[in-house]
Amino acid sequence: MSLQTRLMTAVIGFVSLILVIVAVITSALLGGTLEQQLQDRVTNYSGQVAQAVGSVPAKYADVETIFEGQGSRVPPGILMAVSSTAGGTNGVVFPDTKGEFSGESQTLTSADLARIDAALDGRRVGTVTLDDFGSYLVVVQQAPNGVNVVTGLPRTDIQNQLTTLLTVIVLATLGGLILLALTTAITIRVGLRPLRAVAATATRVANQPLDRGEVQITERVPASEADPRTETGLVGASLNTLLDHVNTSLAARQKNEERMRRFVADASHELRTPLSSIRGYSELSLRALKQQGGEAAIEGTTTSLERIQAQSLRMTRLVEDLLLLARLDEGRELVYGTVDLTQLALEGLSDARPTAVDHHWNIDVPDEPIVIMGDAGRMHQVVANLLANARTHTPAGTSITLRVSREGEDAVIRVHDDGPGIDPAVREELFARFARGDSSRARQTGGTGLGLAIAKAIVEGHGGEISVASEPGDTTFTVRIPVNPAAGE
Repeated sequence: MSLQTRLMTAVIGFVSLILVIVAVITSALLGGTLEQQLQDRVTNYSGQVAQAVGSVPAKYADVETIFEGQGSRVPPGILMAVSSTAGGTNGVVFPDTKGEFSGESQTLTSADLARIDAALDGRRVGTVTLDDFGSYLVVVQQAPNGVNVVTGLPRTDIQNQLTTLLTVIVLATLGGLILLALTTAITIRVGLRPLRAVAATATRVANQPLDRGEVQITERVPASEADPRTETGLVGASLNTLLDHVNTSLAARQKNEERMRRFVADASHELRTPLSSIRGYSELSLRALKQQGGEAAIEGTTTSLERIQAQSLRMTRLVEDLLLLARLDEGRELVYGTVDLTQLALEGLSDARPTAVDHHWNIDVPDEPIVIMGDAGRMHQVVANLLANARTHTPAGTSITLRVSREGEDAVIRVHDDGPGIDPAVREELFARFARGDSSRARQTGGTGLGLAIAKAIVEGHGGEISVASEPGDTTFTVRIPVNPAAGE
């Protein structure tokens, strides 16, 4: 069953049970009260009848004498029976005619008298049902002259009142249950409307192709159905949060796919050029050996082999860089020891200066050495990559400054240049693999695009962070590394 059906069944079932219990208790209490009131009336009248019977001799005591003695005080529907050893047993009933005394008695048969005797069975009060007259509450009392007098009143009023009460209760219960069912159905339907909105939204999202291509999930649970202050609204709000996260993840997945495709294209491009060179020079060498001889063939083959070696070294560096990145991603390849960043900066600048004599190289290091726990070789690679990046992407005459300082518990390396700055379009992916400022991949505008990615992986492997701030004429790469990184403990 649906949740709505289960809730309605439970609510209506419990309310029905409560109403039935209330009806039973009410009927029992009211019936007991009415029975007690009737018994008090019968007992009171029985005493009066017993006094009237006691005023005459036992042999003359009969129902006619009683009736004459009571006169108009006889209540409607009264039952009287007299039993004595002298006069025998006889009884009459004065029917109740629309709540009034009829004045015409009907004699009780021997069978009726036997039923009254069986109902009393030695008790003072009893209930008897007579075929022609209905149910009666009877009380037996002994008169002073020894005559037993039975007096009874009909229970018709009690039964009618209880019947009326039960009819009213049943009708009121049925009407209340119908109203309760309608109210509950409307309340539950309105209350579960956010869940239906959640289901509809989830269905629409499920029908979207999310396994490929650029995907954007625009479906959301309406704000009116996603109120986090309610339980069902909280489900809608949670689904919207989930969809936002999924949408972000899908965008990141698409971005990663595009980056992977670009990575494959870049890696293929980087490897295709040296492979083409190797193939060309090897074919040239073979042709020279076949067509020429002597000194000319040896000289041509030597030149080709040198070019093949150069291209092989280029491919080797690329593959080693990719392997290094993979190992850094796995948390390997770092060998910790004591690293003097001051000395490392001096050596790095000395290595970079001959590669670009048309640049102005500056260094700013403290007098006292700044020592950290780290991998000296990899930290030297970070400095070299940052300086190479500044040299490659700035024109001749640019001033490049390398600074080393300590700020709190961090050692800070800054590489600053006053070049044209970094294009904002590529700044977000500057530290991505094969990230380059141009799409032509010309050798004069940069290397493989792995330098900054390697630098970032090494710095993060030391528990630090690398960032860049750039505007025309002012570009600074900042590396912060804890003096005692957790990885080195």
